[in-house]
Amino acid sequence: FQGIFVLGLPYALLHSGYSGLFLIILAAALCCYTGKILIACLYEEDEGGQLIRVRDTYEDIANACCKKLSPKLGGIVVNVTQVMELIMTCILYLVVSGNLLSHSFPYVPVTEKTWSVIAFVTLLPCVFIKTLKIVSKLSQLCSLVHFVIILVVMTYCLTQIHQWSWAKFRLSIDFEDFLVSVGVIIFSYTSQIFLPTLEGNMENPGEFKYMLNWTHFFACVLKTTFALTTFLTWGEETKEVITDNLPSFLQTLVNLCLLTKALLSYPLPFFAATEIVYACISRGNCSNYRSPLFALGVRGSFLLLTLLMAMFIPHFALLMGLTGSVTGAAMSFLLPSLFHLKLNWKKLSFLEKCADISIFILGFLCSLSGIVCSIKGLLEVLG
Repeated sequence: FQGIFVLGLPYALLHSGYSGLFLIILAAALCCYTGKILIACLYEEDEGGQLIRVRDTYEDIANACCKKLSPKLGGIVVNVTQVMELIMTCILYLVVSGNLLSHSFPYVPVTEKTWSVIAFVTLLPCVFIKTLKIVSKLSQLCSLVHFVIILVVMTYCLTQIHQWSWAKFRLSIDFEDFLVSVGVIIFSYTSQIFLPTLEGNMENPGEFKYMLNWTHFFACVLKTTFALTTFLTWGEETKEVITDNLPSFLQTLVNLCLLTKALLSYPLPFFAATEIVYACISRGNCSNYRSPLFALGVRGSFLLLTLLMAMFIPHFALLMGLTGSVTGAAMSFLLPSLFHLKLNWKKLSFLEKCADISIFILGFLCSLSGIVCSIKGLLEVLG
C-alpha cells in the first residue's frame, strides 16, 4: 500500500484540490469493501450452512461466473487484466528510475530515456529469478529503503511548516486533470490481485476482514498525511515525482534511495506477471512449453517489453493515471462487484445489491473517463 507510487499523490492533489483529500479516503473505503466481497466469492455454504472455501484464485472466481458462456473466458479476462497491471507497474518503475537518475545527475549530458536504459541493464538478472525466495529478500530491503525516504521527505516538510497555507488548495478544478488524479489515487490502493492468495495463507482466515480494515485505515492516514504535508510545502510548484521538489542537498540522496527502491520493487510484479503467462501457456501437454529455456524466453520478452514501453511513454503521473483507470478500476471496483452480484445475488440484501451496483457504475465511469483524459494528456505531451 505504501509503495513508490505515493510519490504521485501530491501531484494528484495539485489537480484535484480539496476533493483529492476526499478521494483518498473514499478510495480506501471502497477498496476495503471490494476486497471483502472478492474474498466472499471464494466461499460457498455447505448443507449445514457452514462457509467452505471452494475457490483459490481470482481466476477461479472469474471462471465460476462465466462458466455458462465459456469455462475459461472469465479466467482469461482476469489474467489479461492482471498481467497488464503488473507489466504497467514494471514500466512505471523504469520510467521513475530514468526520472530519478536524470534529476540526480543533471550535469551529465544524458537524456532521461538513456538513464532508463541504464537502469534496465541492472535489471537483466531478473530473467533468472525462478522462485519467490529471492523476490522476498529484495522486498524486505525495499521496505527499509521506503521508510528512510518517507522519513526524510516528511522531516524536511515539517521544517517548512511556517510556509504552509491552505490557500494553496484549489476550490475550482479542471475536470480532465481531476479524472487523471482519480486514476493516480485508485492505483495507489490496488491490491485485489494478491488478496485471495494472502487470505488463503493466513493462519486464521477469520481475521481477514479485521486485517483489511486496519491496513486500509492506516494506509489512508499515511497517504493523506504524506500528500497533505508535501503539497502544503510546495503548492503550485508540486512536480510529478515529489522528490524533484527537494533542495539539491537532499534531492540527490533521496533520489538515489528511491532509485534503489524502484529497482528492488521491480522483480515482484515482473515475477508475478511472467508466472501467470508461463502457467497459462504451459497448461497444455506440450513439453516444449514447460522447458526452462522457454521460461527464460518468456521472462526475457517481458523484460524487453517493459523497456520499450518506458521509452515511448516517459511520463510518470500520466502513465500512472492511465494504469489506474484501466486495470486499477477493473480489478478493484468493476470485477469484484460484478462477481459478487453474479455468485451471491439470491443471498444479498437490497442494500448490498445497491452498494455493488453503485460501485460498478462508479468504477465504470471513472475508468472510461480516466482512460480518455489520460490518453489525451499523453498525446498532448508527446506532441
